[in-house]
Amino acid sequence: MTDPFKNRAISLSGPSRDLAPVTPDDNNDLPEIALALYIETAGTISFVSVSGTTRSVKVGNYAILPVGIRRIHATGTTATGLHSFTVQ
Repeated sequence: MTDPFKNRAISLSGPSRDLAPVTPDDNNDLPEIALALYIETAGTISFVSVSGTTRSVKVGNYAILPVGIRRIHATGTTATGLHSFTVQ
């Protein structure tokens, strides 16, 4: 099988290389900054953006939130089935 990602430089504008499940945590950042989030079940997401700003947004079922995120807070987050778009 050929790997179209093998010689491709990591890009913030290209496809992510993987999805990783996310467990919201008030005290710890994600293992790597998410390029975006995929959300399975509607609710609110409280997060710290890559710029360091704390935000709270409502999202619908099966939503994609296209913003760089460093932390997702457990407190204030009611949406479930969260997955980060990753580059690694």
